[in-house]
Amino acid sequence: MVKQNFKCGPAMRNDTKKKQLLELFTTITSKTRIVEPMKKIHGTLRDKDAIEREIALVMREILEQGCFKTKLSPRDLAKLVCSYYEGNNDTEIARALGDEKLSKTVARARVRLKLFRDLDFKMPFERKEMEERLNLGKTMKEVSEELGISPSTLREYRHVIEQERDITLDPFLERIKDVMEDRDLTEQMTRGLNNDGLSEAIDISEAEMIDAS
Repeated sequence: MVKQNFKCGPAMRNDTKKKQLLELFTTITSKTRIVEPMKKIHGTLRDKDAIEREIALVMREILEQGCFKTKLSPRDLAKLVCSYYEGNNDTEIARALGDEKLSKTVARARVRLKLFRDLDFKMPFERKEMEERLNLGKTMKEVSEELGISPSTLREYRHVIEQERDITLDPFLERIKDVMEDRDLTEQMTRGLNNDGLSEAIDISEAEMIDAS
């Protein structure tokens, strides 16, 4: 009787897992032509610079339509968005833009883009107190005196509330949100590739994928 050699045990399970992961990866990337060695893009299918450029294009549209005025450039605004999602505060974002003194400009732009922080809504009074007084036609100075805060602080709180309600930029902001969600998905996927050993499986099929393209 002739004995046949079969793969079994951990080795077979690993090969099966890699095959399944590779099939999943191929499905996900079926609409994208892979034209560079995969070893160069493992973990960086869409790098930060590419993300910022894509967001900057949306920001340029916003600024050109005149519905958002700021001294920050489209690329600055793109960096602001990415830095916000990375957990940086306004001072850190301003510093990354090259001037820590831009922190207030960054804060106002961030709020205009509805990138709120919990601190934005921590007012030392009830929102309706401010709104009711303003609706009665009182000046900012009068309202600030009655609420016991400075006029500049009151203006910042009013700015937060106004931008929360304003839907002018919502279509643009949805596009930006989609870009950031794609970035998160890419990061999750590439972390999974490295953790599950799919990088090795991709390298094996790399030549075939490049030839096919």
